[in-house]
Amino acid sequence: MHCTNRPTYSVEQFAPLFAAEARHFWFRSRNRCIAAALRSLPDFATIRDVLEVGCGTGMVLAQLQKLFPSGRVIGMDLFEEALKLARHRFPGPLIQGDVFELSFDHSFDLIGAFDVIEHLDDDERVLRRLVEQIRPGGHIIVTVPAHTVLWSYFDEVAHHRRRYSSRELKRKLATAGLTRIFTTQFMSALFPVMWLKRRFLGERASKLSQASPDQQQAAVSSDLQINPAMNRLLGMLLWPEAFFISRRLRLPLGTSLLAVATRPSDA
Repeated sequence: MHCTNRPTYSVEQFAPLFAAEARHFWFRSRNRCIAAALRSLPDFATIRDVLEVGCGTGMVLAQLQKLFPSGRVIGMDLFEEALKLARHRFPGPLIQGDVFELSFDHSFDLIGAFDVIEHLDDDERVLRRLVEQIRPGGHIIVTVPAHTVLWSYFDEVAHHRRRYSSRELKRKLATAGLTRIFTTQFMSALFPVMWLKRRFLGERASKLSQASPDQQQAAVSSDLQINPAMNRLLGMLLWPEAFFISRRLRLPLGTSLLAVATRPSDA
């Protein structure tokens, strides 16, 4: 999506991401939480037109297709490299483009942006644009990284602009014209681990932000690799989160935020 001259993503990261996502506890857990939040919508059964903005390699897009098998699910991303990989997971329409330059001939019941808006300088403008594409009574669902205190070298290498507080995310969604906003933290079990890494490895952020692209890519690839036993353990620890989210119960701690909001019917 459109931004300043600063990169929003490194295309070299798509291949290792694609290779890791299907087995990695983090991506599987996020999918469960997204699905739980969507199933909690009162009009879930009537949702037909779905757009994922910044769909990347298609991990969530494939989940959306399972949730809405009779609907029209569309994936959009700025990067051709991501869409080529997404095609291995998703048979439906894929569009390469900028959210500010594309216009659709219909509005959507649901638009998702999963770990996308933190990459963009003007996240509020992006949210306003997405609201324009939603029908009155339709919904937006987003996930973002949480807590500035957890800022690390990974945020630098991933070209994040910010991490969010619940209050900030809710305010920005409301400013974009959305109501009935539900926000919750998730990835609770990871908070102490990430906090300790931030505290003891904080200097690595500044070093890697100035490192060569190859060194940065090696750091990202290393973070995506995880011991199988630890992968299973963390997956089990995070499993209950979807249960709470499905009942609109807010989790008190986490390294990520999830929000679902609605465009007013009279908009």
